[in-house]
Amino acid sequence: MEFSAQQIADFLQGKVEGNPNITVNNVSKIEEGAPSTLSFLANPKYTHYIYTTKSSIVLVNDDFIAERPINATLIKVKDAYKSIAMLLNLVAQATPKRSGTEQNVYIDNSVEVPAEHYIGAFAYISKGVKLGNNVSIYPQVYIGDNVKIGNNVTLYPGVKIYHNCVIGNNCTIHAGCVIGGDGFGFAPTETGYQKIAQIGNVVLEDNVEIGSNTTIDRATMGSTIIRQGVKLDNLIQIAHNVEIGKDTVIAAQTGIAGSSKVGERCMFGGQVGIAGHINIGSHVNIGAQSGIPNSVGDNHSLMGYPAVNGKDFARQVVYLKQLPDLNKEVKELKKQIELLKNNITK
Repeated sequence: MEFSAQQIADFLQGKVEGNPNITVNNVSKIEEGAPSTLSFLANPKYTHYIYTTKSSIVLVNDDFIAERPINATLIKVKDAYKSIAMLLNLVAQATPKRSGTEQNVYIDNSVEVPAEHYIGAFAYISKGVKLGNNVSIYPQVYIGDNVKIGNNVTLYPGVKIYHNCVIGNNCTIHAGCVIGGDGFGFAPTETGYQKIAQIGNVVLEDNVEIGSNTTIDRATMGSTIIRQGVKLDNLIQIAHNVEIGKDTVIAAQTGIAGSSKVGERCMFGGQVGIAGHINIGSHVNIGAQSGIPNSVGDNHSLMGYPAVNGKDFARQVVYLKQLPDLNKEVKELKKQIELLKNNITK
């Protein structure tokens, strides 16, 4: 499908600068722009590409001012990043969706399959499962006994959901995720470690998205809870009885140990480590590779290990770089002090 600059601007409530009749039929990154494609500029680091891109149309923020001529037609919008997200979602919605049940699927007789659904080959749906309307279950998904799945849920290939877990409405779980595996619970004994049965479950509330190969352990008792709107990246480990607050986002390779609580609207960078049995407040930002050994209140920005205030961490990095020079200065000062002592003695 083709859309003109004016049509796109009308949809986004933006303003055209250039040819309103030029059309595009695809999207591209601004640095890899091609004719008949639309790109966007949101990060200032990419500004120089707007003068060389071959894209026909570029979305820019409405405060953008060109420093030299631009070949592309511009569409100025309030927020270019949000606008491209709207367009990409529109394209995704227009993509034909799979429907129906493929061959070689096992569905227990107790399961009522909704009218609108897709169930891919080699999926396994156990007894007592409740499926919401418009579910998409891709090949090789396993759904254990008594799992409840809401409306408009997508489970990509290879997802495993253990027994008694609950998946809310509008959730997306990407390939290879394991929801509800046993928590890491073992009691030390004289002869080794005795496994502690993990009899709880995992609850994902509405509008949660889980990245590929992320694992969320079931609770020892009660529930491991991922609250509404949480977005988890790939390769994250969430341990038993953890609770993650509403609209929190967490980047890849983060690990959260058992029974810790994370507040609302937090942002964690990649490879963050959270110790067990602590509380992280709401609106907490944690930089990549930081370690959090103790509880943290609301509205903090932390970096480092153990994590400290972000500005303090930046100063520490500067001081560390200066250590070799400071060491030389200290040695020189020691020599001068010794010389002064000798002169005074004489």
